[in-house]
Amino acid sequence: MSMLGQVTIVGVGLIGGSLARALKAAGQAERIVGAGRSEQSLVRARQLGVVDAYDTDIGAAVRGADVVVVCVPLGAMRAVFEALRPAVGPDTVITDAGSAKGSVVSDALAVFGEIPPGLVPGHPIAGTERSGVDASFAELFRERRVILTPLPQTRRDAVETAAAMWRDTGAEVVEMSVDHHDEILAATSHLPHMLAYGLVDTLSRWEGAGEIFEFAAGGFRDFTRIASSDPVMWRDICIANRGALLYALQRYRDDLDALIGMVARGDAERIETVFRDAKSTRDRFVQRLGSGEPSGE
Repeated sequence: MSMLGQVTIVGVGLIGGSLARALKAAGQAERIVGAGRSEQSLVRARQLGVVDAYDTDIGAAVRGADVVVVCVPLGAMRAVFEALRPAVGPDTVITDAGSAKGSVVSDALAVFGEIPPGLVPGHPIAGTERSGVDASFAELFRERRVILTPLPQTRRDAVETAAAMWRDTGAEVVEMSVDHHDEILAATSHLPHMLAYGLVDTLSRWEGAGEIFEFAAGGFRDFTRIASSDPVMWRDICIANRGALLYALQRYRDDLDALIGMVARGDAERIETVFRDAKSTRDRFVQRLGSGEPSGE
């Protein structure tokens, strides 16, 4: 792929800022423009050299862009599409970094009236519990996966442009359908975040909560790390993907009820079987990664 001219990133936080840094490090964009509502955040991105220019007017920021990458919470996606619609050209590639794809497609249909041929819904499976442009770094996507979910109406050259851009960050790019993406991510990402947030909230309301957290050790810290993620972003994800997430929650609840029954009966053999199977599955998962623990949502 030839070098991109202008890439406009709407939402220059952890994901958007890391994408900008990675493209700069790879030398694959002539100009990176930041856009968003917070001028303070954009000024900081410019000070850090993450973007070359910025504008709080999204329409102005996307004008002339080869690629527009929308990295905002899902609840803000439709408003961003409305702001950029009059300014993007027919050849502009529009992609995003949202964790649920069905809502992105619905928002695009509502705003554009049809699926724009240049729309390539996307989702980088990478991240940390930190947020903001100061938390961004160029290596975030290296050896991580980026899922693209193009629609039948999406131009193939637009998919190839988006895929090449993400590969330039060091990511592995895969394609799947919108529905399949949302089902998988509900189980592997959205459900764990719900459990982490829920556990911390439950314990915070127990009598003697201060003592509980005082004696919490590394296991609690590791299990609940993702509860330090951006609450607004995860609120939007839960609402946007609530159908698939409800299914995952209900399946987990059924298995949890079964585990409660084992504990109530003192069924040591069944409990150990569950633990051994879980350990074996996780050990294989970590071994496949080849580099220790994953980062990501």
